[in-house]
Amino acid sequence: MREHVDRLGAEHPPIPLDSADFTMKRPDLLVSRFGATLAYMTRVELEVERNVLELNLLLPDPPPVDKYFYDDVWGPQEIHHGLLLDRMQTLAGLPVSAPNVDKIDFQLKLLGALAHLSPIQDISRMLYYLTGVATEKSAILAYNLLYKGLLDLGEKAVASTIIAPIRRQEPGHFAYYKIAAIGLWNDMAPWQKWLTRLLRKQSFEVVGAYNRRQRAEFGGVMEDIGITADGDIGIQKYAQQVGQVEMELLWAQKQGLQLPTYVLDSFRSAFRLFRRSSR
Repeated sequence: MREHVDRLGAEHPPIPLDSADFTMKRPDLLVSRFGATLAYMTRVELEVERNVLELNLLLPDPPPVDKYFYDDVWGPQEIHHGLLLDRMQTLAGLPVSAPNVDKIDFQLKLLGALAHLSPIQDISRMLYYLTGVATEKSAILAYNLLYKGLLDLGEKAVASTIIAPIRRQEPGHFAYYKIAAIGLWNDMAPWQKWLTRLLRKQSFEVVGAYNRRQRAEFGGVMEDIGITADGDIGIQKYAQQVGQVEMELLWAQKQGLQLPTYVLDSFRSAFRLFRRSSR
């Protein structure tokens, strides 16, 4: 794991802010087509600052490699993603992003208080890894679709110097979480696995959504980047990719189950909320 993080840091340092070409041929068209998606992704990337605070709360005594990963590699990379996207959206005519960087949910504070007990911290770690897996897989898929969409608009500069470098860094994050999740799951006691399944089922949410409005916004992102072009079939395919790892780990005993139902339910719910809000 340490070697993987070393390699991530060496091969993928934070993207220099002056390396981006912010030239946009039709910023008005870009905003009309992908403005909401760009605003959502920007906020999520910039909220990494709060995510690190949450991790310090949930993992009072983390494995050194975890802290190394999120403090020195993942965090700086993601912050630069957010800064690049924020600069892009403001130049296109959108407002500056206003992310939540310091307000931590009460439920996380409660779990953090219990995490001083080693067996509970292992469950917190597992939930952290699973969230990371789902978040990074969502990001990989979304950035790939956004990249293609920008090229279709003729916006080659921002696609190739902003979105392409960002999407190259996400698979390394996904791999870290997946490897860590598999390793920890194999070491957990049956009661810890049971509780992890229960908490994951109750707490799963689409990436970056912490309230009803943000869930609806994510539903809009799915429509803008083409996930819902094939209707519910597209949502099912997307959810299956996002939920694949936890399907294989947490629910392997459920023969014939294609994906955790709560994953698909969350994506469907987000899209329904978007449709209602856009009427």
